Amino acid sequence: MSGEAATFRFVDLFAGLGGFHVALKKLGGEGVFAAEWDTTLNALYEANFGIKPWADVNDLKDDATISREVPDHEVLTAGFPCQPFSKAGEQLGFSHTLQGQLFFKVLAILREKRPRRFILENVPNILRHQNGETLATIREQLEDLGYTVDVHKFSPHEFGVPQIRERAYFVGSLDGLDGFEWPSPARPNTDISSVLDREAKPTRAISTQTLRAIDMWDDFLQRAPESLKLPSFPIWAMEFGATYPYEDATPPAIWKELGPRDLDLSLGSFGFELKGLSEPEQFDLLPSHARRPADLIFPRWKQAFIRQNREFYWANQRWIDPWLEQWQPWKLPSSLQKFEWNVQGGERRIDKYVLQLRASGLRVKRTTTAPSLIAMTHTQVPVLGKDVVGVRRYMTPTECAALQSLGAIALPSCDLRAYKALGNAVNADVVRAIAEPLLKRPDGTMIALEQEACDAA
Repeated sequence: MSGEAATFRFVDLFAGLGGFHVALKKLGGEGVFAAEWDTTLNALYEANFGIKPWADVNDLKDDATISREVPDHEVLTAGFPCQPFSKAGEQLGFSHTLQGQLFFKVLAILREKRPRRFILENVPNILRHQNGETLATIREQLEDLGYTVDVHKFSPHEFGVPQIRERAYFVGSLDGLDGFEWPSPARPNTDISSVLDREAKPTRAISTQTLRAIDMWDDFLQRAPESLKLPSFPIWAMEFGATYPYEDATPPAIWKELGPRDLDLSLGSFGFELKGLSEPEQFDLLPSHARRPADLIFPRWKQAFIRQNREFYWANQRWIDPWLEQWQPWKLPSSLQKFEWNVQGGERRIDKYVLQLRASGLRVKRTTTAPSLIAMTHTQVPVLGKDVVGVRRYMTPTECAALQSLGAIALPSCDLRAYKALGNAVNADVVRAIAEPLLKRPDGTMIALEQEACDAA
């Protein structure tokens, strides 16, 4: 704001690295309250923005405490915890005893402080969670407070930021939303090179087995005939040569009903024989996706992947078998035995692209966008191919901060903490695009510090 007076005040709940703060400050806002329970991020927030965050919103125990501790404000923002609603978690939602209940703390602050506007952010799965019941609950609770509510999904790549990371954004207004329009992204062409520092040094070494897996799958691409269209489905190498039953029952179901002898004529991962082996020995020779005790029947999508991979192997056994013999992928973790080629039509050279290691496999993507940053482990941070920056390396925390449009804020000094925080962060450019039209009154003027009382709302 370069010394200009603030035009509105905002609070930043579950603040993390401060993506909401970065966005709203650029629009003339003044942060007057923040909450962040992580002690490292709490201290960083103060260093970056000059506000000492409240440590735990659960300590705002009642309306009197909220009224006393939370300053008056015009805009409330909150990226309330997404894990209870994420497809990557158990999806316990509001029944999650800790994180799932924090949405209701947001409601309590809205009820007591009556800000004119709010912006909430969460994973897109929250819109489908429990067949839409979670979304209906959120809407109902917010509307009962007098807010007009709307929700939309956006990804940074739609705003010129080279990252695909779809999120759901809830907006609310005590003045109605008649004059509000969601931003219409231009969807410009993007390339990850716009956030890369070619002089940056690797912050963490890529493990030897990961490098081996990259070389292994690169060799797979080289061996595949040029005339062969590579599969669009995930390649599961452990299904190459396997013949264990999968359509009517899973191996655990067969063990439970008939015992291990019923698999004597079957082959496990990579064609290993199961004949004469005990149940634990057979267990060790089956793919991880085929030995969950609770799975008695494979879901249809998994059956389809198993069938497609077996058919692909039998049709291409001539060149796949020498590849298996050379690389012995069964010596690698299960996740590295899987491969997703998201570069149909592109040159078959892994080092030209961006990679990400997920439980679902080694994923290869074009450099037009980076994979979604997620708050898991550093190994899931995007890996840049050798041809992209001259050396295979993880994206640095600073480069990942650029993917979240966070500017030059200070990050955790430990790269593992930085990656986790960036995976949890909200993208500041997306928030700014949503907030700018939201902050207008129905008459087109901007909301301001001295709002009239809203006792009747």
